[in-house]
Amino acid sequence: MAKRSAGVLLYRRAAGGPEVLLVHPGGPFWARKDSGAWSIPKGEIGEGEAAEAAARREFVEETGFSVAGELTALGEFKQPSGKRVLAFALEGDVDPSQLRSNACQIEWPLKSGRLIDIPEVDRAAWFGLAEALEKVVKGQRGVLEGLARLLSSS
Repeated sequence: MAKRSAGVLLYRRAAGGPEVLLVHPGGPFWARKDSGAWSIPKGEIGEGEAAEAAARREFVEETGFSVAGELTALGEFKQPSGKRVLAFALEGDVDPSQLRSNACQIEWPLKSGRLIDIPEVDRAAWFGLAEALEKVVKGQRGVLEGLARLLSSS
């Protein structure tokens, strides 16, 4: 069975249209990657954990910001790896300069046996939907398109 993750796509309404908060993965592998590297804050759903609870927990772990309010389901999106991401939208606002991400360990360089500590996320930023579609990883474009549909129907 494919792994399942859950995440929150935080959005805000701006003069030029809606903006979404995306995060950039930390570590040396992602350091020089930009377009196609950003993501919604998300992570694996724990055994017996509700998807909404996992999405909120992961948002806090990856950004340091807690989110309050009703989450709106955007759908389940299959990633190229086979993993499935359950995405939820929430209107809100945070200051990306105040980002505080959890750390994790990775082996670097790959196959070296050497472990280094890295932040799960090294930065966050607000993007208009058109720019966000260029920045986000390919498998999450549907999340942004889902938000656009949701906002156009409200």
